[in-house]
Amino acid sequence: MKKKALLIIIILVIMTACAATNQNNSTINSGFKTVFSGIGHLVLSPFQIAAGLLEGIASMPYYLATNLHEINKGMIEAQAKITLDDTYDSAYGKRLGQVEEDGDTGEVFRRMKHATLYFQRVLSEYGVPNPEHYILTSIDTASNQGYTLFAVVYRPFDSIKVIDKYDQHTMRYFQRKDRLYYEPYLEDRNGNQIDKVIDWAGIPIEYSKTQKAQAVLITMAANSVINKKQSTEYWGIEKRWIADECEKIIEERMKDVRKTMKI
Repeated sequence: MKKKALLIIIILVIMTACAATNQNNSTINSGFKTVFSGIGHLVLSPFQIAAGLLEGIASMPYYLATNLHEINKGMIEAQAKITLDDTYDSAYGKRLGQVEEDGDTGEVFRRMKHATLYFQRVLSEYGVPNPEHYILTSIDTASNQGYTLFAVVYRPFDSIKVIDKYDQHTMRYFQRKDRLYYEPYLEDRNGNQIDKVIDWAGIPIEYSKTQKAQAVLITMAANSVINKKQSTEYWGIEKRWIADECEKIIEERMKDVRKTMKI
């Protein structure tokens, strides 16, 4: 009888633990789902457009349901240094008035190397010194789950020698032509600093596929550079992202964005 009673107690403890775990996971998943709720129908006010500029590239998904010209107008009213019109003109060679409502001119980037070229054109046109030292990067370890960790970094090197951030011991050599050059790196193999992170955001891939979304991303990134934004917390975020905390990171960051933009 004592053995049976003990067995029943153990089973009850296990069931309670599982229920608590499932409830916790459910809460996390529920919280993540609310981060982008209603985004497909969200039309931003001029105040929200201006507030999004303060949050940098993380605010990009919330602009996608708003008309391109309304976004541009809001940026002008907010006295943004670089507007969507500037980005389309500098990066794609078209004024915003020449662009269809969906923002598509047939120039969508799929690699950060190409995104960086567009980005540097915008910075160069504005007159940022050494625009070639600013690059757009991504960490794609969660791409199978549908997420990308973007970062805007300042890197004054055309080639780098680093320790592999995934296995922590292999030495790697990358040049501008290499795909993995367009990941952030804190230091080289000798411990010397490589990148200064200006801005970052974890974003679902579905919200960064269109040229409109990418133009907003580039515009926000350029304003972050000009406004001397800094994001020293990025390196801790990257470790958590690689450790499969992508949804939690996005949820945390987007809650701050929604608060600032009053969404």
